[in-house]
Amino acid sequence: MTDIEIGRAKRARRAYSFDDIAIVPSRRTRDPEEVSTAWQIDAYRFDIPVLAAPMDSVMSPATAIALGGFGGLGVLNLEGLWTRYDDPDPLLEEVAGLQGVDATRRLQEIYTEPIRAELITERLREIRESGVTVAGSLSPQRTKEFAKAVVDAGVDMFVIRGTTVSAEHVSSQAEPLNLKEFIYELDVPVIVGGCATHQAALHLMRTGAAGVLVGFGGGAAHTTRTVLGVAVPMASAVADVAAARRDYLDESGGRYVHVIADGSIGKSGDVAKAIACGADAVMVGSPFARASDAPGRGFHWGTEAHHHDLPRGQRVQFDTVGTLQEILFGPSRVADGTMNLVGALRRSMATTGYTEVKEFQRVEVVVE
Repeated sequence: MTDIEIGRAKRARRAYSFDDIAIVPSRRTRDPEEVSTAWQIDAYRFDIPVLAAPMDSVMSPATAIALGGFGGLGVLNLEGLWTRYDDPDPLLEEVAGLQGVDATRRLQEIYTEPIRAELITERLREIRESGVTVAGSLSPQRTKEFAKAVVDAGVDMFVIRGTTVSAEHVSSQAEPLNLKEFIYELDVPVIVGGCATHQAALHLMRTGAAGVLVGFGGGAAHTTRTVLGVAVPMASAVADVAAARRDYLDESGGRYVHVIADGSIGKSGDVAKAIACGADAVMVGSPFARASDAPGRGFHWGTEAHHHDLPRGQRVQFDTVGTLQEILFGPSRVADGTMNLVGALRRSMATTGYTEVKEFQRVEVVVE
């Protein structure tokens, strides 16, 4: 790929967002009913390639259970309100009523309450007893402290999620998490990220992760680009990490690591484009914040929004468009891609002649 000269001392390569590309129809079409959206990671099979982002505004134990019943995977934020407070509902109601800059300040205060290991156990037990696959998320900074409580609670899938996660974190203040050692010692599959480059993804795959998150998460509520100047357009990021998956498959003698797009998945077309660029599944946040049964009550925020000294996210408001089930499966009452995400993916696959998600990764795309 040809570099672009920014100035005499700096060159860069061109990268593309989902808005920059489009999916190209092929010579064959199919009926949407013939399409399978099933996805499997490790021993766990799902009817739809959709994970809910571990954000308090979209995932509670109840919504994680509901999404599991619909065939997806709900990931509970184990550093969120549900593991800090016995009853977070009054606080969620308060957050929905905050105004302007007061929202960030109050979020910082609310999230100073300590995380309680017994609440991690209780919330995961509640999800497990419903019979759906149990997934919880911790940041790399909290993983050592609470990993035992998570595993002892019977989690099926462990997610280590941060703005940027590397396999080579260097710190002079404390001993960093050794991802390879940690994953090796666990008896459950681990999904880790985010990352956005071929090299970073390859290093994460070598730790033994079952899946890698691509992107920085929380796209709609994220200000990392504004605050830190850090961003990578998602179409290029997913394609680069998909290439790392292919290279690692050869390097490891056949070990397949799943690529999960995590960021800038705001509309149904973004779901299709993410898979077209090489993702096996998508992690969704803001579309679920539009659900009438979402915990955020029409508001959406991520863990970066309440960072104690450098918030890199904000609380945003969305119009409610329907229930979680309607957002996933319709019927849609709008034409903007915010409802019937799975139905739109089915139709996109059918229009281009593909019947399986992995096959759809080979579809042709163009730059608009």
